[in-house]
Amino acid sequence: MSTTERPRILVVGGGYVGLYAARRILKKMRFGEATVTVVDPRSYMTYQPFLPEAAAGSISPRHVVVPLRRVLPRAEVLTGRVTTIDQDRKVATVAPLVGEAYELPFDYLVIAMGAVSRTFPIPGLAEQGIGMKGIEEAIGLRNHVLEQLDKADSTTDEEVRRKALTFVFVGGGFAGAETIGEVEDMARDAAKYYKNVKREDMRFVLVDVADKILPEVGPKLGQYGKEHLEGRGVEVYLKTGMDSCVDGHVVLNNGLEVDSNTIVWTAGVKPNPALSRFGLPLGPRGHVDTQTTLQVQGTDYIWAAGDNAQVPDVVGRKAGNENAWCPPNAQHALRQAKVLGDNVISGMRGFPQKEYSHANKGAVAGLGLHKGVAMIVMGKMKIKLKGRLAWYMHRAYHGMAMPTFNRKIRVFADWTLGMFLKREVVSLGAMETPREEFYEAAKPAPKPAAAAEPAPAAKTEERAKAS
Repeated sequence: MSTTERPRILVVGGGYVGLYAARRILKKMRFGEATVTVVDPRSYMTYQPFLPEAAAGSISPRHVVVPLRRVLPRAEVLTGRVTTIDQDRKVATVAPLVGEAYELPFDYLVIAMGAVSRTFPIPGLAEQGIGMKGIEEAIGLRNHVLEQLDKADSTTDEEVRRKALTFVFVGGGFAGAETIGEVEDMARDAAKYYKNVKREDMRFVLVDVADKILPEVGPKLGQYGKEHLEGRGVEVYLKTGMDSCVDGHVVLNNGLEVDSNTIVWTAGVKPNPALSRFGLPLGPRGHVDTQTTLQVQGTDYIWAAGDNAQVPDVVGRKAGNENAWCPPNAQHALRQAKVLGDNVISGMRGFPQKEYSHANKGAVAGLGLHKGVAMIVMGKMKIKLKGRLAWYMHRAYHGMAMPTFNRKIRVFADWTLGMFLKREVVSLGAMETPREEFYEAAKPAPKPAAAAEPAPAAKTEERAKAS
């Protein structure tokens, strides 16, 4: 940690906003003007829009993450969690991965903790559910799905086979629709290499409590996405929730019951619950309440942006919607991070703050190889695309939005190789417990059981014979 007397800018969170805000601050800052400290439980940032493609094997998992220390060489990167913030003393408590918690003083604070999966107290969900918020979950889902195909191909038990080949996805937004589209695509490709598994043997179920999927791209493209998935054999149940999934027995509130080893939960996100311990003004859903300058309400030294912030939508409010807020997506996160970084520098130097304003540019979604939907907003005109062209737009947009030139090159290289080489369909299930095989080989052999002592009556009889 820094021992200088320079002012410290503490960035809580190393996700999309945290990374880009820290880069912007370091770029605009004069040499030695301040110390930038980034605290996050992980030493890397994950580009979440690429998680479905990582789960399907279209992109190498390592190319979806950006190492913080490599990208922010002039910043302090601490691997740990900020547990509390004392605004009066301007001190944050940091709990590192190992060792005792310690206090870290700061002068300026950036809250960029992002969001976590929004869950409900559904019986069995914690034990059976698989999330899609991190690269570890994407890798785990890929290995898990391919492992289910291995199980189904090798067993003669029809019940085990049916449960292995049933895949349930809860949530029909970007994450849910893109993930089921990519995973179904991967499973369809993988089935070609199994003698006893065909695509017709698999059952994919998509459930959402809303009345449409992909609401971000509008009702018409959302309907197209639904029909497209159904055309590929995916069962889509709208206005439907999951009541329980104990031991993989999924019960939906429309009366459908299925047994499944794979239950993927993508039913939305919520702000990081740790925010409630920071003493910051929060909105009705737990987001940090900010001004249009991204300054936290009632403060002049704290800023927030991204998924954990409630940022007023200036463009929407000028159009007459007084309750418009910026949606939590990568499009806004990138632009908010840049404005936030500039405002931190302005605040440190005593200059006026800049207002964040951005008009929606549309949305893109991939539904597997060569499949997608896109809505491009150009002024008052909306261009709606579907199929292969929309898929190209999806890849182009997110490929360019991927942080750092290094990662852009790696991602585009993965896509280029994928054009000429077949998709890998290897399950590395042992990654979940990599030490298990070594433990079995190295653990001490059990001691042989001691010879049983003869019963007292037997001992008396032996003595009589001996005499």
